[in-house]
Amino acid sequence: DGRLYLDLCDEGWRAVEIDATGWRVIDSPPVRFRRAAGMKPLPDPVAGGKVTRLRSFLNVKSDADFVLVISWALAVLRNCGPYPVMVVSGEQGSAKSTFFSILRALLDPNVAPLRALPREDRDLFIAASNGHVLAFDNVSGLPAWISDTFCRLATGGGFAVRQLYTDQDEVLFDATRPVMLNGIEEIVTRPDLADRGLFLTLEPIPEDRRRPEQEMWAAFEAERPCILGALLTAVVQGLKRLPETRLEKLPRMADFALWATACESALWPAGTFWSAYSGNRDEAVEGVIDADPVVVAVRAVMATRTVWTGTASELLAVLVEVVDERALKSKTWPDSPRALAGRLRRAATFLRKIGIEIDFERKGRVRTRTINITTITPNQSTPENVVQQPSAPPASSAPMSKSNPAKSLSASDLRTVANGADYSGEGTNPTVRANPLKSNAETVADGADANPSP
Repeated sequence: DGRLYLDLCDEGWRAVEIDATGWRVIDSPPVRFRRAAGMKPLPDPVAGGKVTRLRSFLNVKSDADFVLVISWALAVLRNCGPYPVMVVSGEQGSAKSTFFSILRALLDPNVAPLRALPREDRDLFIAASNGHVLAFDNVSGLPAWISDTFCRLATGGGFAVRQLYTDQDEVLFDATRPVMLNGIEEIVTRPDLADRGLFLTLEPIPEDRRRPEQEMWAAFEAERPCILGALLTAVVQGLKRLPETRLEKLPRMADFALWATACESALWPAGTFWSAYSGNRDEAVEGVIDADPVVVAVRAVMATRTVWTGTASELLAVLVEVVDERALKSKTWPDSPRALAGRLRRAATFLRKIGIEIDFERKGRVRTRTINITTITPNQSTPENVVQQPSAPPASSAPMSKSNPAKSLSASDLRTVANGADYSGEGTNPTVRANPLKSNAETVADGADANPSP
């Protein structure tokens, strides 16, 4: 019925009810929440706050990066995905871990907010079943299998294992979750995951700008209720405007882009999100291309021609001539024509964005597989523009008390996960766990990065 419910995770089982008219704290929500071990309570949200208060606790280097952080937080507040994967990199001392801890405390507080990467799919889906936000700290690299699993978590996927002590019964895990990854190096190198991500780079914090951790957390706890209230007000605006929000063209994460666009009028001028998001996607394309020796080699070959046609074996021989010995001996270089074809299919989307089209077809009576590479003119215009009517920012929604029958624990929904958030199709009232959003149109000031110690 267009309402979201955010479990405050307190002893009284109270929740925040959010709809297109406002938000309010209620004593007896009409939905049942499931609480997993380690979940911590959220503060009572306070109306009238501004999201810009959050910036002093995050070491973001630009206004565009802060807009993306708030947009990601807005996505976390939705009862369903897809959710973009937040990828943060930076050298030692850039407060990557603190960055994640602050966002986790604001949206989905937990006793163990940051974790190491799991060793298998099963562990990852168990973690997804017991928390809304998954934050992985100090990641050195992503194996192919976990990169693919993060793709499934971002847009929805499942996992099945045999139930213990049975021969034919299965335990099914189905989840769509917001994921955060941080590391010193650029850890995402596969195009399919990069296309689902938001990429931020944090700068090192000078010693004269560091803050004691105890002081920083005390200041954050004082601001947290107001920041949460501001985010909830932006969610109200998103619920109100989403049905009429349109984009001329839709990116890979279309639902995320529509939701962030619907909410942004409560925060900043129309088009601010898309400007930041499109710039971030362009940087992601260049980053993935530079990290893939095959794509770099294809780009070098096509720099001197407009068309190339041949088999995968012939293309592999051509590419070998333009790469150095170190690239040839690396584990990432394809060792067969079939492996090369697979790499090209995976990279085709990003190659197209830089003006190189890859086509696969069969020719002749023997149906020989051929690869056609063509240089095209990339579209220089902005691919997606918001088509919507501006509206005035919503009025402050003061918390009102409201009662409904029903509280207690059920094994179906987590505090921040709505009924149906995992595409199960069950339940009528969506429930959200942690919800960020809101602040009236204002420009985020550069240099406000009062940075916590990592």
